Amino acid sequence: QVQLVESGGGFVQAGGSLRLSCALSGEIYALNTMGWYRQAPGKQREFLAYITSGGSANYADSVKGRFTISRDIPEMTVFLQMDSLRPEDTAVYYCNADLLITMSSRREYWGQGTQVTVSS
Repeated sequence: QVQLVESGGGFVQAGGSLRLSCALSGEIYALNTMGWYRQAPGKQREFLAYITSGGSANYADSVKGRFTISRDIPEMTVFLQMDSLRPEDTAVYYCNADLLITMSSRREYWGQGTQVTVSS
């Protein structure tokens, strides 16, 4: 059974940094992308960044230049380094994985979410 487990959320003052981690466990055939989303109270879930199996990264304009996504392939873990945090970055952050369970079965998985709170 595939699972995504996030860690690293917490409370930080504006201008500070946090690093989120997301570990993928379970048997898969291949990984397409892993990424991060967030959802603030009363708002829709927002795309932040993803990284492909080849290492290419893509970012939302709202976090470009402040957030950096990276991955550790052997550990099947993706990271989100968040710098210059702002109060508007406060949200629940979710890890996402787009992968192949078998050669012909593509699935999307979500982590349970981790809270990030940025004080002004």
